[in-house]
Amino acid sequence: MSKRSGKPVEILLVEDNPADVRLTQEALKNGKVLNKLSVVGDGVEALSFLNRKGKYADAPRPGLILLDLNLPKKKGCEVLEEIKKDPSLRRIPVVVLSISKNEQDIIKSYNRHANCYITKPVDLDQFVNVVKSIEDFWLTIVKLPPNNKK
Repeated sequence: MSKRSGKPVEILLVEDNPADVRLTQEALKNGKVLNKLSVVGDGVEALSFLNRKGKYADAPRPGLILLDLNLPKKKGCEVLEEIKKDPSLRRIPVVVLSISKNEQDIIKSYNRHANCYITKPVDLDQFVNVVKSIEDFWLTIVKLPPNNKK
């Protein structure tokens, strides 16, 4: 459980690579903090989840979003921009987790108010360590805003 509230934190992972989804799930499962992880595979699905539309009408409000940039249907930067423009979503921290080391992608992400940008390591053990570090920092050290229902 999260040290910040005593309750599990909802995490939304927006990732289209099944291998990265499995690695993230494993890293979070092996961590000390028990959190609920929801996964969507593209940008359109992410916004449906966040706006509770269609099959996501009862979706939980995440306390943290892990967002890949290279997504099908709607790119991660577009999703990020929509999240940060929406008053009911903008306070949810968004961690961009991308394979891209491109300086323009990093600048674009911060210009759209990403809370941080992390380059995914290609090494398996390093990837697991990065996910655990994200969990440790965002869910045990950082004081997050209350989880608004909308």
